[in-house]
Amino acid sequence: YRLSRLLDDLSSGRLDGSYQKQLLALSKKQLLVIDDWGMEKMSQEQAGHLLELLEDRYQTASTIMVSQLPVKEWYNMIGNATVADALLDRLIHNSHRIELGGESMRKLAQSGQIG
Repeated sequence: YRLSRLLDDLSSGRLDGSYQKQLLALSKKQLLVIDDWGMEKMSQEQAGHLLELLEDRYQTASTIMVSQLPVKEWYNMIGNATVADALLDRLIHNSHRIELGGESMRKLAQSGQIG
């Protein structure tokens, strides 16, 4: 999932009554990959949706967060400080962090440096 699409789907679920069903389905997935974390600041509602999802998955399923934003800057992208503390506690506690360096693979592919 791209984070923006996931949050849009959850917000829509609140409106059409499918929110709980969506949360249940997402919490049962063994692995959930969330891409583009940190591209835009989250609203309080979005942060609440994500917190609820991560709470349901905490210590029962794996979640991978993909971001170009350094972890030390994640807190600032969550609109509510209390929710940020809770959300990041669930994300970072018992986590494994892989930080990549170097040139963008897209940039290298476009320049012909990789095949």
